[in-house]
Amino acid sequence: MGRIGCVQRPRTPAATDEETLALWYELGRLYSGSGGGEQRATKLGFTVVCAAGALVLLSAPVFGTAWAGPFAAAIPVAAGVLSGGGLFLRQRSRFRRRTDVLRRLLAERGLDANRPAREGLGTYYDAQLLLLRSEYEYLLARDATKTTRLFEESFGFTEEDPFKTGPLNVAPDTPEMRALRGRWERRICSKRQHGVEPPALGPREDLAHRIFPREMTVPVELSMRRAYLGISRRLILERYGGNPCEKPHLIPEALQSRVERDLLEYEALSIEPSRRL
Repeated sequence: MGRIGCVQRPRTPAATDEETLALWYELGRLYSGSGGGEQRATKLGFTVVCAAGALVLLSAPVFGTAWAGPFAAAIPVAAGVLSGGGLFLRQRSRFRRRTDVLRRLLAERGLDANRPAREGLGTYYDAQLLLLRSEYEYLLARDATKTTRLFEESFGFTEEDPFKTGPLNVAPDTPEMRALRGRWERRICSKRQHGVEPPALGPREDLAHRIFPREMTVPVELSMRRAYLGISRRLILERYGGNPCEKPHLIPEALQSRVERDLLEYEALSIEPSRRL
């Protein structure tokens, strides 16, 4: 599976200072956590509805029903809406305040918080770029034109890249990956010099594709490796059928070792930690 105990640094022609990297990674972390706010608010609201309904029913033998009158059924619903809605609004307000601060700090450094790759790919680790490029390849196979164009305009990807998945032909921290990174960097730079702005990105795009830079801790790297190997595995199964290792005659000889490697790595990363011991 390669080295997973020592996480590589992002590679870029022009190094990004640590404070700026920290700002991008914090923004990505906020965006990745923004999707759970609605679920938490919904769960709280549902819990309050059940609890308030139970209290209304239990109060009837003691206080009777006159105190609630015709509003007895509405009380639990109102309590749930107020509690769940209040939590959601507080979370959104806190999210906006924190993101506004990060946007302002990035703007002071001449960076656009809506375009994380506008100045290049220096904030991205190889593992995340591999995942993004694998998603792009997967979307190409499904003719998702609108989303593939977003990847092309944001990261410099093209169909002609010497990149293949299902099985993968590159790995993080290799000469092949450095060549791809350089190819994408040059395309981004060329567009910037011609005044072409990449599309604005935000929480919605990040929740769908993990598109903002992530700090590559070991757990995050393992998660991303499993994700791009999962895409590779799905494409392998689509191209060569179920259990491709049992049908080697269907796989070109030059690809057999890479097919076996991707499938074995995916299975290894899918095993629960307790079962690895």
